[in-house]
Amino acid sequence: MISLSSAQRRYLRAAAHRLHPLVLVGEAGLTDAVLHEADRALESHELIKIRIAAATHEMRTRWLEAACERLSAAPVQHIGRTLVIYRPAKEPKLKLPGETKPIARKRPLR
Repeated sequence: MISLSSAQRRYLRAAAHRLHPLVLVGEAGLTDAVLHEADRALESHELIKIRIAAATHEMRTRWLEAACERLSAAPVQHIGRTLVIYRPAKEPKLKLPGETKPIARKRPLR
């Protein structure tokens, strides 16, 4: 599971605000088909919302942890019946706060 700083999580929550759920979890729960669909969505979008039809809060929390573990993703938010998860793509589209690029130096260090 990927870990995020609080600033990164805050940035991703703001970015997820405009998103619609791409994956729906029904009464069967977190099946392999649901995880496969979430994996495909993460490959193309990096940040996704998952809507859960019916379950207790504790069950949704366990599903969030299990999904993030199996998909190598990071939990961003769990609010009501909506889960938000993030996994960087091979060519990331989102630039998270706190990520730095190497600084190009004009002169070599002595």
